[in-house]
Amino acid sequence: MTGSGNPYARAVAITGVGMITSLGRGAAENWRRLTAGESGIRRIGRFPTEDLRTRIAGCVDFMDVEPVTIPALSRAMAEAVADEAVAASGIAADGAIDGDLFIAAPPIEHDWDSRFDLLDAVDPGSGPYARGDGVSGTEATLPWHNEFTNGSLADGLAARHGCTGSPITLTTACASGASAIQLGVESIRRGERTAALCVGTDGSINSESLIRFALLSALSTKNDPPEQAAKPFSRNRDGFVMAEGAAALVLEDPDRAKARGATILGYILGCGEAADTFHRTRSNPDGGAIIRSMAGAIADAGLEPADIDYINAHGTGTPENDKMEYLGISEVFGTGRDRLAVSSNKSMIGHTLTAAGAVEAVATVQALREGVLPPTINYREPDPNIELDVVPNEARVQKIEFALSNSFGFGGQNVSLVLAAAG
Repeated sequence: MTGSGNPYARAVAITGVGMITSLGRGAAENWRRLTAGESGIRRIGRFPTEDLRTRIAGCVDFMDVEPVTIPALSRAMAEAVADEAVAASGIAADGAIDGDLFIAAPPIEHDWDSRFDLLDAVDPGSGPYARGDGVSGTEATLPWHNEFTNGSLADGLAARHGCTGSPITLTTACASGASAIQLGVESIRRGERTAALCVGTDGSINSESLIRFALLSALSTKNDPPEQAAKPFSRNRDGFVMAEGAAALVLEDPDRAKARGATILGYILGCGEAADTFHRTRSNPDGGAIIRSMAGAIADAGLEPADIDYINAHGTGTPENDKMEYLGISEVFGTGRDRLAVSSNKSMIGHTLTAAGAVEAVATVQALREGVLPPTINYREPDPNIELDVVPNEARVQKIEFALSNSFGFGGQNVSLVLAAAG
């Protein structure tokens, strides 16, 4: 270790994790399939796609949700991963968590089917999907009103787990999941609470969302075979694959966690955040905010770039994003990038959007615990302009001590986290 001081002096412990992606339900099942190099990308069966350029996604179709709407699926996944993380941590043995809830959730802008359903709840028979059962007024409207109210998911989840602090909902584009973790870390460091439940969830795959991203030329159109569409850092990459998922982490003050006999899965040592406000979708060509995000997280951890063994990359598979992440890595690590392992989970599960930062943080925790690096699959045509060890196609057994997890979003939102093994 080349950094000065004790990097664990301001560390926050991770005592429970939960995860859902298109690969399955549960952190253990996802880890098994990620390290096996399996893909959860499939043809979409939820709605007609015949006239769309992109017809594939990482859909979560195994939850008990009917009808499948953004708020309903996001809520179901958030509850499932939070339940898993809290149970694993044992923190709520007395029925409550002395901590805040920070949840990254999709922006409150619902698809038209949901809007028509809300209209019909207010005035039965008025919408194209009218029930015609004569139920109206508060009885019919309240459940839908709650779904359309920003913060209702956080309120319900906080009550479900007895969180004594504020339930906070946030949206910082594709960095949201990492932002939720950062807020939890900062709350514990300030001594406001001894714990935090941090969640990222996103069930946004519908025709409108797919079309909007397609209009931005951001999505892969390599529909056949679906499993080979996501190609981060490859020369023939052509865009990201939309996906759904959720993840949760229970964070605690390390002394409090040890005092109650909790198993510490790993630590968060540092957080870095920077925004460039350059463009709605593109990063500033100088990569300044990406560089500051990574460098800031490493400095906040009390480490030097040479201490980092592995990067769980944002790695979307879009030509622009991968190029800019490589630029940032090159600037922060210099020639030291040659010894770094850098892999992208999105090659297997797609881009889980609002949830991505949390999902990838959980995968990074698992890599630190197990000494196995998940691969970047579909890496058949290396990009000569991106000279990185991307752990190509197969998982690698490699013990690591410190890892960086990157989350870069549209609008210049960037968050990086430094995580460490539990020892």
